[in-house]
Amino acid sequence: MSIVLYGCPMSSATPVACALAELGLPHERVLIDIRSGAQRHPDYLALNPNGKVPTLTVDGTPMFEALAIQLWLGETYGVERGLWPAAGSAERLQALSWCTWAYVSYGSVLNRLHRASFGDPALISPVHAEAARTELDGLLALLDQRLALRPWMLGASYSLADLLVGSVIGYSLHLGAPVSAHPHVQSWLGRVQARPAMQVDAG
Repeated sequence: MSIVLYGCPMSSATPVACALAELGLPHERVLIDIRSGAQRHPDYLALNPNGKVPTLTVDGTPMFEALAIQLWLGETYGVERGLWPAAGSAERLQALSWCTWAYVSYGSVLNRLHRASFGDPALISPVHAEAARTELDGLLALLDQRLALRPWMLGASYSLADLLVGSVIGYSLHLGAPVSAHPHVQSWLGRVQARPAMQVDAG
């Protein structure tokens, strides 16, 4: 099987590159220079109509959206490597739920914080930024409660769910999310980020 990752450093493609490294999957990398507008080139838009990274092609067939790609990697390659729960298990249901939570529930508030803090000057609002941080604090409290009962997202062992959720939480640190107020999240995130595969980027 031929796998090609289209991405660039310090982007949403980075967690996919980390997942490929964690799984030990041979693949090719293609750098998409988003600063020069390469993501809007017709050849790339034919693979990813959103004009964003990442894109993953599997035997020439493209996938886009980082969450979808990582879930597919987990389900296709992670089970046999002990990095993703088996179909039909309670852990699989939890993995799907928390991974989607990270990208959708947490991610949507994180996007609001980004727009209110660093986006278009016309949209910057300290009031809206503080409201987003307060909402993130509540979401982090939910994650902290879970991690108070287990060392990793799904129980006793590290999985790609930790990588996926940890990537989003780690990114949120740079935007001012109050991660340090939640000791179990902070400790877990340190363990996730210390893994060798997490040092890989998509460049």
